[in-house]
Amino acid sequence: MNEALTLISFGDAGWGDEIAAGVVITISLALATLPFGLLLGFVLALAKKSDEPSLRMAANIYTTLFRGLPELLTLFLVYYGVQIGLQQFMQLLGFDIYIEVNSFVAGMVALAFVFSSYASEAFLSAFRGIPQGQYEGGYALGLSKNLTMRLIVLPQLIRLALPALGNLWLILLKETALVSVIGLADLVRQAGIAARVTKEPFLFFGVACAIYLVLAMISSGALSRIEHWSKRGDTAR
Repeated sequence: MNEALTLISFGDAGWGDEIAAGVVITISLALATLPFGLLLGFVLALAKKSDEPSLRMAANIYTTLFRGLPELLTLFLVYYGVQIGLQQFMQLLGFDIYIEVNSFVAGMVALAFVFSSYASEAFLSAFRGIPQGQYEGGYALGLSKNLTMRLIVLPQLIRLALPALGNLWLILLKETALVSVIGLADLVRQAGIAARVTKEPFLFFGVACAIYLVLAMISSGALSRIEHWSKRGDTAR
């Protein structure tokens, strides 16, 4: 027991500093991916409900593609594909240089693509839950389409989509573990290095599991509070 506590302690004797740094990377990656995924998912939902057939087709192809591909394969395509594409482009311009894509950025982009494809369905379902009379009421008040969307539709949209988006956030938090395969020093990679060096895989992967569980519990509590806050009007009535 004392040996295990020493191995996970902070300082030169243990791996606590490295594990903590990995936790920071994991949380940072999830938080950095979230706004891009939400924004892209919202735009995709607007395209899916658009009257323009080409926009609907493009959005449906996008979501089918990234919902159908394994997340790990999407990560590889972004990380290696962008590097190869940039190098070939520079060679066409006459520059023979090596380009390496930042693993954090590649992970964020790949996870945002996957997250947005699922988030678009959550937003689309929320759009369908808003009566057409809400739009007509905004237009009757003299509001433009943009103001009607921002002041009337969007608050209701977020409220309706929040449960599904909360589940997607928890999935995103766990999927950040995939970036360890492209060299990003996240929680899983740091735990793996510690396990190989100390020959204690059960200890360090068990610690990683416990940390992910704690992060999920904290996220669930925060999401419950946000959902309760969003329904404060119903409680008052």
